[in-house]
Amino acid sequence: MSTKLKSVADHILSTSTGRAGGAPGVVAVVTSKTENIYEGCSGVRSLGGEAPMTMDSVMAIFSTTKAITATAIMQLVEEGLLSLNDPAKKYVPEIAAIEVLTGYDSNDKASTRPPARDITVLDLMTHTAGFCYEFFSHEDLKYRTEKEIPTVVSSTFASICTVLLHDPGERWTYGVNIDWLGLIVEKIRGKRLGIVFEERIFGPLGMSDISFTLSESMKQRRAILHDRAHDGKLTPLPDLILPQPPEMDMGGHGLYASIGEYAKFIRMFLNDGNGPHGRVLKAETVEAMSKNMLPQDVKSGGWITSIPSLSNAGEFDPGVEKTWALSFQRNEEACASGRPAGSLMWAGLGNLYYWIDRKNSIGGFWGSQILPFQDIASYPGFVEFETAAYRYR
Repeated sequence: MSTKLKSVADHILSTSTGRAGGAPGVVAVVTSKTENIYEGCSGVRSLGGEAPMTMDSVMAIFSTTKAITATAIMQLVEEGLLSLNDPAKKYVPEIAAIEVLTGYDSNDKASTRPPARDITVLDLMTHTAGFCYEFFSHEDLKYRTEKEIPTVVSSTFASICTVLLHDPGERWTYGVNIDWLGLIVEKIRGKRLGIVFEERIFGPLGMSDISFTLSESMKQRRAILHDRAHDGKLTPLPDLILPQPPEMDMGGHGLYASIGEYAKFIRMFLNDGNGPHGRVLKAETVEAMSKNMLPQDVKSGGWITSIPSLSNAGEFDPGVEKTWALSFQRNEEACASGRPAGSLMWAGLGNLYYWIDRKNSIGGFWGSQILPFQDIASYPGFVEFETAAYRYR
């Protein structure tokens, strides 16, 4: 570990948690192809509590789950059991019943129509199917409210049976797509998604402290989610936890993990699909997953908020052209942090952020537990942390 990187990164973490209104606790890791070159933690697992944040603290990692589900899909592609161009209804016929929202009638009732074409597996992988999340769309939230569709954090099948905001392939809209992919994995493998992960991803990578259902040990080490009010006040929410066990293993957001476990997953992408206990993906598959897969003239970008308590409106690296790989945001230009063009990144609702830079064989993860998303203390800390990783590695 670089002495300078350790000094600077430790300072960033301590400042992020120590300043007034800072994050309650943070865990952060930088990894090379072979090992973690930085590990750090600061703060506490819960405001008002005595338990410090530690490297083995367990967090709800939310949408950082998505890339793991995408990996399970690509394993099926490698085995010839699935094509990205397959219609999703071939495996999950229920998806064929979901229609495109066209507006509301004089009685404020939703009107819909069938999509112009079938949703494909690739549409789901690239978030171009038309699905959204209720906290990123006033339209999706209104439709869910009218139809009494539960929130996605209920970890239920009913929560992903919502509405399309546009025809498949028309534009990039971030939503419940990857949860449908998790169901496709289950259908083909004949097993729960968590078991597939354990056998085909976690085992070869030596990942053990990660699961949809918390073990007793994980429960004891769980970092608590916090709410930041409009005035900046933070309140711990100890009862805010995904259903245990979940009705459905949510491939889009359902995992709990200690942050070091995710670094092992990042290393697999830096090592062309290899893990310490076996190969997870072929090198050519990793390369394919790193390329832009959006339709021509479609870009990925920022988001609005329809539930401010869950997410701020925002965008990563404004002004930088961004596309979508399988399943990561890809920056087509260099970022101010030092991350080069063609790198991958994404995030999780509780203010968790990661990046994968295959060009320089470096990646990192910043984990905290705060709502709303893109928090005023945690997100800037991540940007500083990534910048330090490039400057002092």
